[in-house]
Amino acid sequence: MIFTSPTPAVSIPNVSLTDYLMPRLAAHGDRAALIDGPSGRTINFPQLQGMIHMLAGALQKRGLQKGDIVAIYLPNLPEFAPIFYGTLLAGGAATPINPLYTPGELAHQLRDTRARFLFTIPHFLANAQAAAGEAFVEEIFVLGEAEGATPFAALFQHDGQRQPVTINPQEDTAVVLYSSGTTGLPKGVMLTHHNLLANALQIEALAGHLAYFPEDVVLGIAPFFHTMGLTMVLGLSLIRGSALVTMPRFDLADFLGFIQQYRVTYTTVAPPIVLAMAKHPLVDQYDLSSLRLIASGAAPLSKEVEAAFEARLGAWVMQGYGLTEASAVVCAGPLARGTDKAGTVGFVVPNTEVQIVDVVTGQALGPGERGELWLRGPQVMKGYLNNPDATAAMLDGNGWLHTGDIATIDEDNYIYIVDRLKELIKYKGFQVAPAELEAVLLGHTAVADACVIGKPDEEAGELPKAFIVLKAAAQPEEIMAYVAERVAPYKKIREIEFIDAIPKSPTGKILRRVLVAQEREKQTAVMAD
Repeated sequence: MIFTSPTPAVSIPNVSLTDYLMPRLAAHGDRAALIDGPSGRTINFPQLQGMIHMLAGALQKRGLQKGDIVAIYLPNLPEFAPIFYGTLLAGGAATPINPLYTPGELAHQLRDTRARFLFTIPHFLANAQAAAGEAFVEEIFVLGEAEGATPFAALFQHDGQRQPVTINPQEDTAVVLYSSGTTGLPKGVMLTHHNLLANALQIEALAGHLAYFPEDVVLGIAPFFHTMGLTMVLGLSLIRGSALVTMPRFDLADFLGFIQQYRVTYTTVAPPIVLAMAKHPLVDQYDLSSLRLIASGAAPLSKEVEAAFEARLGAWVMQGYGLTEASAVVCAGPLARGTDKAGTVGFVVPNTEVQIVDVVTGQALGPGERGELWLRGPQVMKGYLNNPDATAAMLDGNGWLHTGDIATIDEDNYIYIVDRLKELIKYKGFQVAPAELEAVLLGHTAVADACVIGKPDEEAGELPKAFIVLKAAAQPEEIMAYVAERVAPYKKIREIEFIDAIPKSPTGKILRRVLVAQEREKQTAVMAD
């Protein structure tokens, strides 16, 4: 049985993302488009439009060709927008990179995409230079000035001319974002201009009556290197004319302070931030009365936390569900306050079909039955970069994206995510691939075998926990420190348990579900005591 959205289908023009965006920037007048939260530095809409044009011309003068990749290794800053959209206007594609990446992780993404240019800040330059030396980067641009990189300002010292580029919106890649998909190491998700524009318009059609008005002030803490921040925060704010306050790193006091200072009305966050706002005593020290709506995504949010947040702040929570391979958002809701149901992630966005499929038989199921969520729509990725096998495993010949999440749909078309097949760990909304951490662990001289799972945690969602078979004496702290030196902070192993053997199938595949079940049983026993 195929389910669709209660919201009517939306018309998606067959144009590039920048062809759609640029006239809208011009129509917003001279209001503030982007505000740097810590400094108050502001770019208005006409300035942003001019910066995008200038950056596109500058990149072309440096030899950027259609389809070339530009890496953006930045925190959330106002300059992210002109760099991203300037790259697209020049005919290139962008690959935003997690600022927490180590040089090794950064080098992998640069090599995989064959990025020609890289944008960063002085604080990240050493990592950028180390990684670029192992890849194909021709020039590094730095915001401000730093030795060994071209100043960002130099890109605006030209005649402003650029060459028009013909874009096929449904085929030409606009961005390559890295995701672990349902399993394995991070892979480059290729999203086209049509994918990104479609998803922005789908979100606008489903929930555009709730946020992103010209009078809205949006707080941009959802990272722009992540699909949620890129599409749902940056993209929609600019399309609809909201002022976007950028926040380069999360600190609870700063977050609350920015809401108070800028009179923020709307923000999109991961569940740990909703939890902090619901329970942390620091919240009482700030005037948050301007906040009317908060969207929560990237991981499950319990009904209890949602209720505690709404009771404390008076604002209300809209939950959503999505994945990188579907540009950002697959479903969201409730669409009116007081109409939500416990545990739901809302309705599917328009122009999208979903079905619930039995994981054993492949049979499509009906309302109330549990199975894997499959979806099909214009926001579904082109595929994984340089990885046709992984693409075929995730995206079938009929266009159905197999999410790896177990869901059910009720008689009112509300969707519930109840479990997942995929191995991915969600730590505070960040994706952590067990296979990546297992590869690092096996590099330690004392480790004979390893398996990593996500251990449920109220604050973080899940904590990466490692089960390890030793071949030489070692302490958990020593091994955790070894891993921490080689991965981004959110990927760190938080707990280690030594065991005699890792459970495996006859073919040698790790039976991760066995250890997950054992961990849940232990936690249930502890709660019962």
